[in-house]
Amino acid sequence: MTPVAAALLAGLVLVPLGVHLVTLIVAALRLRRPVPAAPSPLPFVCLLRPVCGLDRFDEETLASGFLQDYPDYEQVFCCADASDPVVPLIRRLIARYPQARARFFTGDLPVSANPKLNNVARGWGETAADYICMTDSNVLLPPAYLRETVASFRDDTGLVTAPALGIRAEGFQGALECAFLNSFQGRFQLVADAFGNGFAQGKTLFWRRSVCEAGGGLAALGREMAEDVASTKLVRGQGLRVRLAPRLYPQPVGRRSLAQVWSRQLRWSRVRRAGFPWLFLPEILTGFVPPFLALAALVAGGAAPAWMLPALAVLWFGAEWSLARGAGWPARGIDLAAMVARDALLPALWLWSWRARGFVWRGNAMDGEALTPAPDSPGPRAGR
Repeated sequence: MTPVAAALLAGLVLVPLGVHLVTLIVAALRLRRPVPAAPSPLPFVCLLRPVCGLDRFDEETLASGFLQDYPDYEQVFCCADASDPVVPLIRRLIARYPQARARFFTGDLPVSANPKLNNVARGWGETAADYICMTDSNVLLPPAYLRETVASFRDDTGLVTAPALGIRAEGFQGALECAFLNSFQGRFQLVADAFGNGFAQGKTLFWRRSVCEAGGGLAALGREMAEDVASTKLVRGQGLRVRLAPRLYPQPVGRRSLAQVWSRQLRWSRVRRAGFPWLFLPEILTGFVPPFLALAALVAGGAAPAWMLPALAVLWFGAEWSLARGAGWPARGIDLAAMVARDALLPALWLWSWRARGFVWRGNAMDGEALTPAPDSPGPRAGR
């Protein structure tokens, strides 16, 4: 092996490893920041929750919105279809908590090509709140959720967001979903925010109403393949920042099939590719496979000892497991194995993202320019 080839291969080992370790450290430090003090008085907030379909954890996650430690807020639920199976659950929850300010609207308003935005449009128009927190129905909100997210606003903040924290995984595929959500996607979201370059994540989009409407309102959020990409661009276009909440908020995962995990991750990968291509390109180097293959070539060429291969694996995944354990995220043996499987899938996921631009989401073909019902679909519906 020539010295030049050895040097190039060594760079393919050391640079990804260095980035991996630095991002883990930065994410851990970011999570240690104290929760900022909430403003006084606290502003009136609308917790806007789009719903669609009935899933296993819905009663628990939707009920968590009624249990907020926040003095002045209302909940607005929106469902595109009045015959949706989730409708009776929403009505039961509102009756169960009569002291809460809660309203429920059904029916779309066609403000964009994005069905989720069409679903929430009526609720957005009905609330008088200047702060509107659009939160997916499968996020389990701790009592401090609204207080913590409100406290994250600064004068230069246009939007507060929070990635999901995968919890309660059942089986290996569920753990695999959590491995993607937590110490991979969540970690890089935390790192971006730590350097003042936060990106919106659709699980929580907490708006200053004036910022959203100055940028074109909900209709403007439908100009990209996903509303979180459009939200990021809209906020930055006004010289403001997207800021992350102090922590990730839990999403019960339950049982998943491998096809479900692959489909969901491919959808998000294509969203990143379309929305931020310059950031998506180097994603091929974020997993364990490229540095491992480069080190294996060095070993085969006699430029590195064989013991470095298992040492690299222990350092790589041991450091990530340590972040998860220290943060209180899932960190069982199965979660460690899922991290390995996730990284094995990353190159294929990255390559497959280039095969097509769009994806089908809840029966809707989305390509960033238009949204049309997929074949044999009942039509646009909104939800998670």
